[in-house]
Formats: sequence, structure tokens, C-alpha cells
Amino acid sequence: MAESDEKRNFFENVYEVVRQVPSGRVTTYGAIAAFLGAKRSARMVGWAMISSHAQAGIPAHRVINRNGVLTGKHFFGGPDAMQGLLEAEGVEVENDQVKDFDRLFWDPARELL
Repeated sequence: MAESDEKRNFFENVYEVVRQVPSGRVTTYGAIAAFLGAKRSARMVGWAMISSHAQAGIPAHRVINRNGVLTGKHFFGGPDAMQGLLEAEGVEVENDQVKDFDRLFWDPARELL
């Protein structure tokens, strides 16, 4: 399989997981990577999220870093757009960090059996 095909398949697998993150919940790049059997590929999940903006139906705003910080916010068309999308779903954000992150964290390894 060509490298671009492998990357495309990985991205599609990432998108499938992200589509299943419930409204009002968040997950992390690393949790998605680990679920997909690529524990050291959190950065690749981030690249997939950047590319996801060209597609409809992928709630990329629900993917944040392992500390609950909105690290991808500059890819949402405005400095507060990602925060606004999360807050519209009931997720409180303060200083670019999800409040009550532990309670809102959605782990695909536990949720997608």
C-alpha cells in the first residue's frame, strides 16, 4: 500500500472515531491514536483534524490535547470559534482549557467496545 493510501486510511479511521464523540464531550489526540493502535501518533491525529475542515460532519472541535487545552483553536476560522462550538454544546471553557475535563473526557477505548 502506498504511503499516501496509508495516511488516507488512517485519517478516515480518525474521522470515524471523531464522528462518534457525543455532543458535550471531548476526547484527545492521544486517546484516538491509542484506540487506533498507533499510540505514538497523536500528532498524526492532529494533522487529520486539520484536514477534516474540508469535510462535513466531523466535530473536530471536540478533540483537544491531553491536558484539556484547545490547542487546535487557530484552525477554526477565528480565535474563539472552537470555544464557541464547545460552549454551544454545554462545555465550559476558561483560558482555552476545558473545565471539568476529567468528567467530560470521552475515551474511545472504553466507549467503543
